[in-house]
Amino acid sequence: MPADDGVIAPPVELRAAMEQVAVEVDRHFDLLLEVPDDARRSLYAAMRHAAIGGGKRLRPLLVCAACDLFHVDRQAAMRVATAIECIHVYSLVHDDLPCMDDDDVRRGKPTVHKAFDEATAVLAGDSLHAIAFELLAEEATHSDPFVRIELVAELARAAGPAGMAGGQAMDLAAETESFDLPTVTKLQQLKTGALIGFCLEAGAIMGRVPPEGRGRLRNYARDIGLAFQIADDLLDVEGDPEATGKAVGKDAAAGKATFVSLLGQDRARQQAEILVEQAIAHLASFGEEADLLRAVAAYIIERDR
Repeated sequence: MPADDGVIAPPVELRAAMEQVAVEVDRHFDLLLEVPDDARRSLYAAMRHAAIGGGKRLRPLLVCAACDLFHVDRQAAMRVATAIECIHVYSLVHDDLPCMDDDDVRRGKPTVHKAFDEATAVLAGDSLHAIAFELLAEEATHSDPFVRIELVAELARAAGPAGMAGGQAMDLAAETESFDLPTVTKLQQLKTGALIGFCLEAGAIMGRVPPEGRGRLRNYARDIGLAFQIADDLLDVEGDPEATGKAVGKDAAAGKATFVSLLGQDRARQQAEILVEQAIAHLASFGEEADLLRAVAAYIIERDR
């Protein structure tokens, strides 16, 4: 629903959950990234610049919501939530580099390579990537080593060439190749959907749900992942840079095929709404413990950033 200033705000319960997760993630980063009194200080400062403050924290929120379904300890869930945010932030730092998307602004402030330099930005991304797996591998995340190694394996798969990195490679190719709708869908399922899928998978792994019992959550993740990307494509066309905290109109300027360029704005928005309805339907067998996941799905296509 719109706030008084016209900005689209999430429902009160969802907003409270988002704010709580954001505070907890920032607290974890503040502890993890304490600046040392040595020559690494610029590296740590760059990681803090990228990781602390701003952002939707959607992925950590999804991890916590999925863990809540299975009554996972909150502190353990937050370690996984922070790990996925490490991967997400590292990907943004690298995506913003001149050799990738060449962006100057992220989350309403200068990108890391602008605030520091390109070499520091590369190392900051590398370090956040490493910290993610360190968090998952530590006993504080889960007492069962088999759970920890499954988390590590699933996040590696979601972040690598069969997931986010592969999607980014396709996204770079989209600037010089003509992609049809199935190809754009695959690109976004890898670039955006794989990490969102991990968030739901992680909750089930932490709750010791066997792989064959995770189908509904995987389907939910698939549908909200695509809906999220369609909403992003719409924001790139219709969005306000001040609200989004980044440049808009870049896909069209680069000549990239998107859901909006292929379907048109009205059909793209309708498709996103259908995907959200499907996602919520996948949660039908859950009770009120899945209300946060339902609220996230609905908000995904109503957001302004």
